[in-house]
Amino acid sequence: MGSFCSKSANPTEPFAQPGRVLGTNPNPPQAPRASLPRKVGSSQAGTGRTLGGQGPDQGKSDPRNAAARAAEERAAKQTSTAKKGKLGSQLAAQKAQTRNETLDEVSRHNRAAREADAAAAARRWD
Repeated sequence: MGSFCSKSANPTEPFAQPGRVLGTNPNPPQAPRASLPRKVGSSQAGTGRTLGGQGPDQGKSDPRNAAARAAEERAAKQTSTAKKGKLGSQLAAQKAQTRNETLDEVSRHNRAAREADAAAAARRWD
């Protein structure tokens, strides 16, 4: 008895037959390519402009530079007014502290709190 579900018309499995060796497949036809344009006189052949030099537009201020300059002036004015007063000076001093100075200050504060607690306990005769 044979396999009643198979027919000889069914295709064989893809890996049942021996394959081809690498590189034996003919190259596929290449698609046509557009040709490169001819080089006509380049618009960049001349010399460029010098940056930061005294050009004819130095007297004029473009809006972007004017806005940047105004923003810098506002920021400088705001920081100068923020440093005025007691809180501003305390904030500036706190920002100027290094990490070690901040840790020393916290340590002194904790030590003072412990000493105050010890003094209160001594007064209560604990």
